[in-house]
Amino acid sequence: MLGAFASAFRTPDLRKKLLFVLLIVVIFRAGSQIPAPGVHVANVQQCLDAAQTGDSAGLYNLVNLFSGGALLQLTVFALGIMPYITASIILQLLVVVIPRLERLKKEGQAGQSKITQYTRYLTLGLAVLQATGIVALARSGDLLQGCTQPLLHDDGTATFLVMVVTMTAGTAVIMWLGELITERGIGNGMSILIFTQVVATFPATMWAVKNDKGWWTFAIVLIIGLAIMAAVIFIEQAQRRIPVQYARRMVGRKMFGGSSTYIPLKVNQAGVIPVIFASSLLYLPAMAAQFNQNAQDPPIWVDWINNYFVQGDHPIYMATYFALIIFFTYFYVSITFNPPEVADNMKKYGGFIPGIRAGKPTEDYLSYVLSRITLPGSLYLGLVALIPLIALALINANQNFPFGGTSILIMVGVALDTVKQIESQLQQRNYEGFLR
Repeated sequence: MLGAFASAFRTPDLRKKLLFVLLIVVIFRAGSQIPAPGVHVANVQQCLDAAQTGDSAGLYNLVNLFSGGALLQLTVFALGIMPYITASIILQLLVVVIPRLERLKKEGQAGQSKITQYTRYLTLGLAVLQATGIVALARSGDLLQGCTQPLLHDDGTATFLVMVVTMTAGTAVIMWLGELITERGIGNGMSILIFTQVVATFPATMWAVKNDKGWWTFAIVLIIGLAIMAAVIFIEQAQRRIPVQYARRMVGRKMFGGSSTYIPLKVNQAGVIPVIFASSLLYLPAMAAQFNQNAQDPPIWVDWINNYFVQGDHPIYMATYFALIIFFTYFYVSITFNPPEVADNMKKYGGFIPGIRAGKPTEDYLSYVLSRITLPGSLYLGLVALIPLIALALINANQNFPFGGTSILIMVGVALDTVKQIESQLQQRNYEGFLR
């Protein structure tokens, strides 16, 4: 691998792409450390240090994860990549529901550009909503529970609006940086930025485990983490290959077809999306309970949510989380892989699965294989997502436990994809790849 990287840096155009990606990552991390106008940095840091021992930051663990810890520090890039992720997921769901979006998707590059433009608009709208909510919580003192210090220098309307505009503009800049990486660098820009934010919290979280539990626990966590990473890589690469044969046919004076290929169905066909869906859904009741926490006579449901759906180590929370991940895995796979459409396209171009008749039998066979392969995939996602919650219960670790959940899935998935893209470019130049 080191030899392959050396070969990559000896190639001028590939070296420029890698250095450009590194420059964008540095700019991205710098923006994640610059506080927004009006933030009382000393008080925020003091409250964050106190919150490390409590569960107040756990409410925002998903959003804070995708911001690299910048959310609770109220920086320029506090919202991170989360508004874009949410907007992309919403657009993917709407493509299945709204006929106009479905037609745009079938139009090729022009239609996809239009959908990308809608995603940008929706991202800015979600950024305004999220920034308004975060700044409102910071101004009222509810962002970090138990913190009595003012987080803002001034709680006036002008400061409020400036912070909202700054955080929304930060989200727009993040989108632009991600598109620059996609166009002029290597890999998917948004994925690399997500990877950067997740990895940014990794050393501090590991060091916190060492400070709290000592070197022995740190070593055990590291060994278990490497084993989990190896297992995740193995399952992420696993796929069921359905063979497809194309019949030979004459078009004009040329012969087409007669080739053999396969349809790759991954065990984890849904990726990390079901975990994000489930985390977001469980985040909503906890957020609603926090808004009603300071009422004179809090409703009964507030105490019930605080008892069962705020603490990540509660069995009811774990069971609900696990069930939601399985549900969203089946749901997302059903809308992203359409067996009737695949079977129809195969029939249209003269393709067939050996031993299976074209048309409805092919559709039924694809549905059967997909449902069989989605079950272990959903169980795998649920177990990986529960790793930080189990660690929270066993060693009282932080909810952003490094080896598990969303973080490990993102790190492995993006790293594998980026390595494959670099490898493909190396192979085009007759260099040896990463995998020997």
